[in-house]
Amino acid sequence: MARLINKFISSIRDTTVADIDVDGDHRLAIHARIFESKPLLRSVFSELHRTFIALDEKYLSGDGLRIEIGAGVAPVRDLAPDVLATDIVPGPGLDRVLDAQAMDLADSSVRTIFGQNCFHHLPDPEAFFRECERVLKPGGGVILLEPYHGPFGSFLFKRLFTTEGFDKRYPSWQTPVAGPMNGANQALSYIVFKRDRDEFTLKFPALRIVHEQTCSNYLKYLASGGLNFRQLCPNWAIPAVSLLQFMLFPLNRWLALHHIIVLRKEP
Repeated sequence: MARLINKFISSIRDTTVADIDVDGDHRLAIHARIFESKPLLRSVFSELHRTFIALDEKYLSGDGLRIEIGAGVAPVRDLAPDVLATDIVPGPGLDRVLDAQAMDLADSSVRTIFGQNCFHHLPDPEAFFRECERVLKPGGGVILLEPYHGPFGSFLFKRLFTTEGFDKRYPSWQTPVAGPMNGANQALSYIVFKRDRDEFTLKFPALRIVHEQTCSNYLKYLASGGLNFRQLCPNWAIPAVSLLQFMLFPLNRWLALHHIIVLRKEP
C-alpha cells in the first residue's frame, strides 16, 4: 500500500516545480504564479487567515505591530492589511526581509507574530523563542500553523517532500539545514509543544501555550494540490469538496494535516 501511495504522489507532482531550487531566488515568484492559478488553494488560506485573526482577537491583547514571518506567497496581509509581510528571503509582495531568529525590531514593540508552515524551517527554535520574549509586549503572542502529528499527517508528511523530513523521534529541537527550505523537520511542533512540552515551559515560562486546535481543511488542501502538486478536482467541484469536508469534521483528530498553536507572553 505504501508503495502505491508513493507512486501516486509522484504521479501528481506539478512539473512546473519539479526541478525548482527550493533555496533559490525564483522559488517565491514561481509559487506566486501557482497560487494565483488555484482558487481552491486560495480558499484554504483565506479560511486560515480568518482563523488567525479570530484567535488573535480572542487570546491576545494590547497594541503594537502585527507581523508575519515566513509569509511566502499567501500572506495574512491579504485579509488584514496592517500585518507586515516578511520572510527570510526577498520576494514579490513582501514588505521586508526579516530573520525570525534575529529580528530587527525594537523591544516590546510587537502585539502578534503569525507564522504559516515556517516554524519547522527554523534551524534554532530557541533563538526564535528568545526573540519572541524580547519583541512581544505583555499580552501579545505568537500564532503558528504547523504540520499536525496525527495518524494521517504522520503517514503523509514523510512522503510528500524530499527536501523536508518528518521525524517525531529526532532528539534535538535544532535541525541541520542546507538552506532556508532544505532540511526541515515537519514534526518540530510536535517535538517542542507536545513531546518536550515540560522542557519548553521550563525554558520559556513567559510564553504560555494558551490554545491548540486541529484544522479541518485537510480535504480542500489535498484536493488543491498545494504549491507542489496538481489540483485533484475541477474548480466547479469546489462546493462539493467544501460540503464533504464539513461532513468529515468529526474525524479531524485522525485526518487533520495541520494544527494551530497560540502562545501568549505573560507579564
